[in-house]
Amino acid sequence: MAMALLCAVWLIAGAVGHDPWKTDDAVHLGIVFSLLKDGGWLIPKIAGDPWAGTAPLYHWVAAVVATPMQWLLPLHDAARLATVLFGGLTLIALAGTARTLYDRDAGLAAPLLAIGTLGLLVPLHDAHPVPALLACQALTYWGLAKLGKRPLAGGILLGLGLGGGFLADGLTAIAITAPLLFLLGTPRWRDARPWPGLLVASAVALPLALSWPLALYFSDASYLAAWWSSEWRLLVPAPATSAVGDLLELFGWAAFPVWPIAGWALWANRRRLAEPALLLPLAGTLIGLLWLLSREARALHALPALLPLILLAAAGAGKLRRGAANALDWFGMTTFTLAVGLVWLGASAMLAGWPPKLARNFAKLAPGFTAEVSWFAMTVAFAATAAWLFALVRLPRSPWRAVTHWAIGVAVGWVLLVALWLPWVDYGKTYRPVAAALLAALPEGSGCIARSGLGLPQRASLDYFAGIRTVAPPEGRRQCRLLLVQGPPREEAQPGWTRIWEGNRPGDKNERLRLYRRN
Repeated sequence: MAMALLCAVWLIAGAVGHDPWKTDDAVHLGIVFSLLKDGGWLIPKIAGDPWAGTAPLYHWVAAVVATPMQWLLPLHDAARLATVLFGGLTLIALAGTARTLYDRDAGLAAPLLAIGTLGLLVPLHDAHPVPALLACQALTYWGLAKLGKRPLAGGILLGLGLGGGFLADGLTAIAITAPLLFLLGTPRWRDARPWPGLLVASAVALPLALSWPLALYFSDASYLAAWWSSEWRLLVPAPATSAVGDLLELFGWAAFPVWPIAGWALWANRRRLAEPALLLPLAGTLIGLLWLLSREARALHALPALLPLILLAAAGAGKLRRGAANALDWFGMTTFTLAVGLVWLGASAMLAGWPPKLARNFAKLAPGFTAEVSWFAMTVAFAATAAWLFALVRLPRSPWRAVTHWAIGVAVGWVLLVALWLPWVDYGKTYRPVAAALLAALPEGSGCIARSGLGLPQRASLDYFAGIRTVAPPEGRRQCRLLLVQGPPREEAQPGWTRIWEGNRPGDKNERLRLYRRN
């Protein structure tokens, strides 16, 4: 019960309570908003325009969840509950996989390791297809683990993982999960007779995966062709713009602390690597690393390797040598105690102006922000701090103490950041005031607005906050009397147009929105 509560707090904190934020969060919440506003569930749209850069599963679930919850929460918060659901499914599937492959203790350790993995912290709290992808990836591992012993259950889970993964993230999901099926041809897997379960998986996965593309084929074949072309381009390895060292450094922090624990598990079981319990997560980790090495250096590209690495770590977390376990425990307690103090120091700077230098830095990064005391947030922050102090002094010694301390430390640090810093972060990342100012600047009866250089997050945010939709070039410049341009701080001349408004998010030194009227 205590672990379930810890996981629930970790999942919910930060998923609600703030506006759509620039980049991915705003884009995918914008798709949900367009879906509910315009209808047309087959084609993802941003501000009314079709966008072929995503698959629909996350947005479908977000829209279904958000619809009955809008009496309680704003649409953006209600939609992000889909992230909470997919995150919870990921943790449950990881626990089930570890319990099936190893033992009950490993099944309890896997969710703790997941919430303590630094690279999962932000992706499992944003509006994004990634939580749906991770949930389906975890279901795939769970299904493969069960395939030999319980063919029906294993086949259903595997089919849901593969078919749902395709609906969640298209060919990316297939690229990181389908190669695992080749393991079924290895001697140890053949002995388990996985073929009946594989037939069940095929019967589940194929109709599920093909449902959306077939519906698109009969309703809008041109969009299907554009989406399919976009998916194939994503599979092409990115040019070597990122050094291997940079990619491995990215993976090193994203996969901490599970990678050293997983490394120990592999070393301790080095003579048993051909067994399915080790071969499955090891193969998954290698596939994920190959995926990362073929991409540009973004934390999202490290995610496919994290879940199998967590499974490997679950196999070794309870068997760490005492010195290694104590070192990890000491490092975690020291790190998160310091982090708790720093978060409170930052809150003091924002609320009370002390220390002055830190307060000036916060003010410089978010000009015009005024912090206000929220008694609810302060109560949550004090409760989280008390929980950390209690864990430091009362958690009993056990083989799992280091892992438990780390998971609690990450959860407490995250809750404190959300409770004490979220208004400041939200102030600098939302487009709400920019959209309101632009709406107020629009002349009456101005008609359509052309756009130039306007990014997806900006288009989605303007539609969500102000109902402003723009027309793409070249039609927009021919038809519209107004032009909205996104560009750098230095204004570029727009011959034949006069600027009537300019705005940007507080503290953003690189981006400006400018509204022009035709001469």
